[in-house]
Amino acid sequence: MFLGAHMSVSGGLHLAIERIRQVQGTALQIFSRNQRQWQAKPISPEEVRLFREAWQEWGSYPIAVHASYLINLASAKEEGCRKGVKALAAELVRTQALAIPHIVIHPGSHGGSGVEQGVARVAESLDQAFALAPEAERPMILLETTAGQGTALGACFEELAAIRAASRNPERLGVCLDTCHIFAAGYDIANQQGFAKTLADFERTIGLKHLRFIHVNDSKKPLASRLDRHAHIGQGEIGLEGFGLLMTERGLAHIPKTLETPKGDDLAEDRENLRVLRELAEDQS
Repeated sequence: MFLGAHMSVSGGLHLAIERIRQVQGTALQIFSRNQRQWQAKPISPEEVRLFREAWQEWGSYPIAVHASYLINLASAKEEGCRKGVKALAAELVRTQALAIPHIVIHPGSHGGSGVEQGVARVAESLDQAFALAPEAERPMILLETTAGQGTALGACFEELAAIRAASRNPERLGVCLDTCHIFAAGYDIANQQGFAKTLADFERTIGLKHLRFIHVNDSKKPLASRLDRHAHIGQGEIGLEGFGLLMTERGLAHIPKTLETPKGDDLAEDRENLRVLRELAEDQS
């Protein structure tokens, strides 16, 4: 079972691994740079060395990079798309240097131009980013499911499937499922019937073989609210039943799962959320 959290890289990329070890995590997500800024320095050989050494000492556990929230590959504004493509290409290079296999990214918002045009722009932008970073051959980009607030793409599985179908590089595109986001988008994973239907819908539209990462977050807002508000495990609208179903679903057992819930510097909240998830897995095994 690969279970962990998103961790800060404050003070150095390698310190994220120290932090995940403090909570006995076996999966990790990080930002490879300051995600609130467009410009970022290349990763130095020393940073790469420290990170890889820390990773090796921790174990062969899965790690993913989350791309900057500034990137909007669906933007109808040419300058916005151009900046997003360039930033994603740089992210591919950094991720390749760190030997991390996956980059999670929100598909973006079409800004009112419509889903069809937005999907086409995302697919083309992804292809352009791959072309700008030909040396970064390994990282797979994972399109993250979204709550669907405003004009955001990715609130339904069909939109993610359409992006993959429109891309010239579908083999380099997987999916990251966020439990809070899909619940807010209208997929009722809080009960057995809804959970089973959600998995069946995913398999029918995208294929579970393309699901590579899961964000494990409860939802402060109700089903189909279209609002992305993360809550601690069992303290939101999804509740313990929904997460019990997630943690005991055999078809998802091998997929890395990371928290993105609020926490302080002592990581106490991560410890508690991970404890709850582990107990759910054990109680129903």
